[in-house]
Amino acid sequence: MKRFKSILITLSLAILALSLYLFWPGRELKITINEGAGAAQAAQILKREGVIISATWFKILVKLTGTGKRIMPGEYSLRRAMSAEEALWRLVHNNYINHIKLNIPEGWRAEQIAERLESNGVTKAEQFLALVRQESLEGMLFPSTYYFKKNTPAREAVNLLKSEFDRRLAPLFSKGFPQGLDEKKTLIIASIVEREAVDAAERPLIAAVYINRYRKKMALEADPTVQYALGYWKKGITLTDLRVKSPYNTYAVGGLPPGPICNPGYDSVAAVLAPAEIDALYFVADRKGTHIFNANFKEHLKAKKRVEQAARGSKIGNSE
Repeated sequence: MKRFKSILITLSLAILALSLYLFWPGRELKITINEGAGAAQAAQILKREGVIISATWFKILVKLTGTGKRIMPGEYSLRRAMSAEEALWRLVHNNYINHIKLNIPEGWRAEQIAERLESNGVTKAEQFLALVRQESLEGMLFPSTYYFKKNTPAREAVNLLKSEFDRRLAPLFSKGFPQGLDEKKTLIIASIVEREAVDAAERPLIAAVYINRYRKKMALEADPTVQYALGYWKKGITLTDLRVKSPYNTYAVGGLPPGPICNPGYDSVAAVLAPAEIDALYFVADRKGTHIFNANFKEHLKAKKRVEQAARGSKIGNSE
């Protein structure tokens, strides 16, 4: 009986100790993960500082979750005796000390992203753009909400956006591509769709039009590509603009442009991978936020005429 009581007390103390370890908040610690540190090094740092109890279990978690490339360097606020699961979550979600919360909208080009990063004290625009251009990452700077630390190295900022791109879109790409497309071509068309679509429901329809034109070896004639060639998102494209000499001008050059013209969001990429089943080759904005789609050029011209007449009638009505 005494032996049983002794075992029971020992077991109770063990459970209490484990509970305290798992649920009792330890002392706050500032932990620095250095540039270039991999998951193994991060595990050793956390173990050495008393944040986690097992570096081995931390590394196993990283492997199981595939989050090794998402652990970014920086200064983190952690605590002693954390669970490895919570520590990994904080590092993967970049919970930096004094972090800067920034939203990168869908459809922005690299220059716009660089300007936002610099204006918020994150990193130098020139250094950020140099890396993006050197590695041809336009289209792969995933639009989302991020948490940066002040004066983040340009390499770290680029890695964060690219790693989010890999995390969010790899599952989509793993399912395969429509006939004649690959990852790069998908991103190019998705970037055009992102700039064209106003109504989210039309993304698969717009994607279908550009895929149909590409397969028929027709010029894409996409206004956003001309805007990209001009160097900014100009409103009101003119006939002179349509003659700009650039491989991105899809009115003057056949096929797809050399690369994406912006950084598309998840929905635009998904639309290209699963386009609407229509044979449309043309569309015109109806000035109400949606478009009129046609497979026949004559019908397309009639639709344009109706839209223009409606616009003139609206102006006359407003002037009275």
